[in-house]
Amino acid sequence: MMIGFRAGGGADTQARLIAEELEARLGWKFIPEQVTGKGGLNLANTLKNAPNDGTAIGLAVTETFGYNMAAANAGMTPDDFTGLTTTAGFQMGVVAQTAKGWTSFDEMVAAAKGGQDIRFGVMSPKLADLAYLLGKAQGVDFNIVSVKGGKGVMNGVNAGDLDVGFMAGIQAKGVDSGDLVNLASAMTTPLTQSPDAPTFADLGVGFAADGHFVFVGPAGMPDDARSAISQAIADVVSDDTTKAGGLIKKVFGGAATITGDDLTALLAKDFSEAEALMDAASD
Repeated sequence: MMIGFRAGGGADTQARLIAEELEARLGWKFIPEQVTGKGGLNLANTLKNAPNDGTAIGLAVTETFGYNMAAANAGMTPDDFTGLTTTAGFQMGVVAQTAKGWTSFDEMVAAAKGGQDIRFGVMSPKLADLAYLLGKAQGVDFNIVSVKGGKGVMNGVNAGDLDVGFMAGIQAKGVDSGDLVNLASAMTTPLTQSPDAPTFADLGVGFAADGHFVFVGPAGMPDDARSAISQAIADVVSDDTTKAGGLIKKVFGGAATITGDDLTALLAKDFSEAEALMDAASD
C-alpha cells in the first residue's frame, strides 16, 4: 500500500487504519510505504509500473490524477490507473485564526482593501490558482504563500505566519474549539461544519477545490481483484464503528465512496477540466 502523504498526518493515519481493519477482517497483509512528493505524482509514477494483479495499490487524492497530472505534463493520464474507490471528500475551507478578529469572509476582504497584506497559505499549484482567482473576483491581491501540506498551512495560521489558508478537514478540531474559523467553503457545496460560510460560487469564482481521497492501482487490474478491493475498502470506511470509519466521520464528515465506472469518469473529468482552470489563472 503506497501512501502519497507524509507519515503521521491525517491521510497517512486513514490509510494505515484501513489496512489494519482489512487485515483483521480478511486476513490480507499490507505493507504500508510512504511515496510522497510532487502532489502525488511520485506515487503515481511508481504505482503505474507496479504489478496490476491487486498486490499494489496507492492512496492519493483525485487532484493528483486531475490538475497535478495535467499541469506537470508528466507523461501520464488517468488511463494509466485503475480507480478503486474514494474514501472521503474534502472539507476544503478558507480558514483563519479566530484571534484575527474576522468573523466572516467579507471582514477579511475589507481588511485587504484597507491595505492589510493578507498572507494566503496554499499547499498545491491548483489551490494557488484558486486563491489567485478568489482575490481577483474580490478585487484584492492576496500574498499567496506555498507551504508543504495541509498541516503546514494550519501550523502557519496558528503561528501567525499566515493570515488565512486552505485546509481540507484538518481544521475541524480547531473550529470546534473556537480557535479557528471557516471563512468560506472552497467547494461547490457548503462546509458540513460551517454551513453558513459562502461557497466559491457565492464569491464569484467559477472553479472549486472539490476532491476526494482515492485508492487506485495500475491500469488493467482484473475485474474480480478491482471489485474485491474496492468493496472491502468501501465497507471499512463506511462503518463508523471502525477506527478508520470513525476518523473519517470526525474529520471529513463521513465516508464518500465512488467506485467502478463512476470513479473512472470522475478521474477523467478532473483531468480534462484542469486546462480551463490553468487558462483562467493565467490572465
